[in-house]
Amino acid sequence: MNELIQQTKELLARINQAFEALDLDLKKTEIKALGVEMEQPGFWDDQERAKKVSKQVAGLKQEVEIWEELKKQAEEVLNIAVESARSGDNSLKADIEEKLSKLEHDFGQMEFDLLLGGKHDDRAAIVAIHAGAGGTDAHDWAEMLLRMYLRYAEKKEYKVDILDQSLGSEAGIKSVVFQVEGRYAYGYFKSEAGVHRLVRISPFDAEKMRHTSFALVEVLPLMEEVDEVEIRDDDLRVDVYRSSGHGGQSVNTTDSAVRIKHIPTGITVACQNERSQHQNKETAMKILKSKLHQYYLTELEEEKQKLRGEFSEAAWGNQARSYVLHPYKMVKDHRSGFESQEVDQVLDGYLDELVEAFLKQGLNG
Repeated sequence: MNELIQQTKELLARINQAFEALDLDLKKTEIKALGVEMEQPGFWDDQERAKKVSKQVAGLKQEVEIWEELKKQAEEVLNIAVESARSGDNSLKADIEEKLSKLEHDFGQMEFDLLLGGKHDDRAAIVAIHAGAGGTDAHDWAEMLLRMYLRYAEKKEYKVDILDQSLGSEAGIKSVVFQVEGRYAYGYFKSEAGVHRLVRISPFDAEKMRHTSFALVEVLPLMEEVDEVEIRDDDLRVDVYRSSGHGGQSVNTTDSAVRIKHIPTGITVACQNERSQHQNKETAMKILKSKLHQYYLTELEEEKQKLRGEFSEAAWGNQARSYVLHPYKMVKDHRSGFESQEVDQVLDGYLDELVEAFLKQGLNG
């Protein structure tokens, strides 16, 4: 029993360290301040501001409540263990061991959040997948990556909206853009940015030859308000066209899809998922702000080319991660050095080990 008491004390010490690292007391103060703002007359007059504040408060409350509940449960287990040791009653030992094991597992999952300290990690993410070199195989590979990310988002209970999609001529997709909303969505998805390489026996080759395909994944934090980015109407070219995506019957019968080009930088964004042209334009502008924010943060011309949509980099020698299905099975992240033979699991959305290895290497920028 003394050993269980010591293990529980060590767990509580780690939880308290996490409290300090996350500065939960400051978050509580922020919740109170925002709560006062929400109680002011006219708070809902500015709908956009009100929704943003409400969403921020809900996220902060969730984070604080999760950690406080974990600490409370650990303290309860410690009290039970101490009382059992004092009375010499070992009948609860198995129950204490089970509860402690679960708490350590839960803490391990939550401790992962401590790696997500980037400036925009708590924002929604805009993810784009673009088929690179490899023809039809690359289009199929881009669709496989989309399925992988949708599965990953589902496991994390994230909300995903596909904003724009271009289908391949024979199979798969040429490109897709989707938005991911949820706790630390950008923090988790930013590890996926880069070129992804697939090696396999091509299902589109009658001779069953081994093929290598590439796809580029872009990941940006959703920047709804960006002070340093000024967008003038004269700098934009807005085109509307008939949507080919989902979203209801009217989507495919009206010119509701919107494509916006920022003329000074050449950055182009599109959205066709929403039911109305106004909604699509509003979403496209949010994506454009995010891309311009990232564009102005970097001085490297090749990074600017990526953001403009010049995806010639999705080819040999530039991969961030490789997925080999033949002649052996392995997935390797070339930035963190992480390797696994469980390629099928990874492609089914089990990405936490890859993401954790990336973040622990300090590659999150």
